[in-house]
Amino acid sequence: MAAPVRLGRKRPLPVCPNPLFVRWLTEWRDEAASRGRRTQFVFQKALRSLRRYPLPLRSGKEAKILQHFGDGLCRMLDRRLQQHKASAGDHAPYSPSGTKSPARERPPAEVQDSSIPVPTQLKVGGPGSYWPTRHSGARAVLLQLYREHLHPSGQGFLTKEELLQRCAPKVPRVASGSARPWPALRSLLHRNLVLRTHQPARYSLTPQGLELAQKLADSEGLSLLNVGSGPEEPTGEEPEVPEAASAELGASEGSAQQPPLKLGPGEYRVVLCVDVGETKGAGHRPDLLRELQRLHVTHMVRKLHVGDFVWVAQETSPRDPARPAELVLDHIVERKRLDDLCSSIIDGRFREQKFRLKRCGLGRRVYLVEEHGSARSLSLPESTLLQAVTNTQVIDGFFVKRTADIKESAAYLALLTRGLQRLYQGHTLRSRPWGTSGDPESKAGPSPNPLCSLLTFSDFNAGAMKNKAQSVRDVFARQLMQVRGVSGEKAAALVARYSSPASLLAAYDACATPKEQEMLLSTIKCGPLQRNLGPVLSRTLSQLYCSCGPLT
Repeated sequence: MAAPVRLGRKRPLPVCPNPLFVRWLTEWRDEAASRGRRTQFVFQKALRSLRRYPLPLRSGKEAKILQHFGDGLCRMLDRRLQQHKASAGDHAPYSPSGTKSPARERPPAEVQDSSIPVPTQLKVGGPGSYWPTRHSGARAVLLQLYREHLHPSGQGFLTKEELLQRCAPKVPRVASGSARPWPALRSLLHRNLVLRTHQPARYSLTPQGLELAQKLADSEGLSLLNVGSGPEEPTGEEPEVPEAASAELGASEGSAQQPPLKLGPGEYRVVLCVDVGETKGAGHRPDLLRELQRLHVTHMVRKLHVGDFVWVAQETSPRDPARPAELVLDHIVERKRLDDLCSSIIDGRFREQKFRLKRCGLGRRVYLVEEHGSARSLSLPESTLLQAVTNTQVIDGFFVKRTADIKESAAYLALLTRGLQRLYQGHTLRSRPWGTSGDPESKAGPSPNPLCSLLTFSDFNAGAMKNKAQSVRDVFARQLMQVRGVSGEKAAALVARYSSPASLLAAYDACATPKEQEMLLSTIKCGPLQRNLGPVLSRTLSQLYCSCGPLT
């Protein structure tokens, strides 16, 4: 006779063995995404790794065994855990009994600690839901759209300019045609809390956004949303919002808050910045630093998002010795060995790097071509390389310098460094915002006066970032440049007429005949000589965007 089946209640396994760590990493990731910071990807990778780990962790230090958990992130978790223990009384992110620790929910204002970078807190009563922090750009946008929604004579939507005016009245607003990222609003659009319609864009609240905005209004008091009064005169603590919101709604975080920088004669030194990629890898790259040291060139190794060498005017007596003020001089050098030049032409990096160099904000661009071995061993004919170098100088406007080996390249960099030190001696340097032009008299060809209105190093490097958040216009231009024959100037002319694929397709749909579609783009003016795009490229692009089947 079979033994009777024993029935009993099994202890339920937890859905997540480390709920607090998951929650904190999610908060940090969301906050970094709302501010447009690249650390969001670091937190996302760590979060993915943590969710795969089946065992409970007692401290942030234990999490170091997981992938994508470094010392800094583990210290952040330990600090947050100590704060949680002191405030909520929990002793671990996961209790020994196998159930989640009864974390006591409190309003965001009580949980937040200014010593720990965790601005985004959870909404009360809804674990895992989004709750923008007080005085953040996302919160300001939601409240302004909610105020417009409640206003008796309001339209129910706001444009970008109107949002900037209402959220940041004390700070100079971004130009209406700016293509800079808008982290706060982009985060709300991604979360389906704000709806974007029409052209120019109109922003309004979705049902989910309206519900969240109502709860935000209740948490701050209805007097903050005094719809009878003007939207620019809120009461209570609302006047503190614009300054914080402007940092998110404006251009970059550093340029939005930093005062203009001024360095007088004797207050700075000219230093050569070498990209970290020039010091690692195969070949004779480490030899370059040894040559610079032998030539007594003042230099430092930095991560450069564009170019291989730039020069900075570094403050000599800074208030914070660890972070001296730095202005980037108007010169940049891209170094290519002949074998690397062949590879970049084959894989398409050659055109893209030149395009990014022309948009980096520096006017004096040098293309340093270094000989390497025999021309017979290269993957492209010597005539092709010569033509590419000539086009770089004649068409793209770069100064091309050819050197025999790495020693001659180092000597040329030393010569440039000493020349710039003499050139800027006795001049007063000032910072300028990203996207603005410098001194007009120094940009119109050779001039004895150097460019003294310069970008800060942080603005230069952030603006040249390759994988930064891009607008539809930027992605469309990159897409067009993949077509053979479409250069950077031609792509810029095309996106100036049609800013998105949708607008181009609408123009094609408006054409009466296929012949008219083929010739639609032929008369667009391109480049400094304002020549027509031509019928051949116009026909190629019409086939690309109008053909339903495979291209022939």
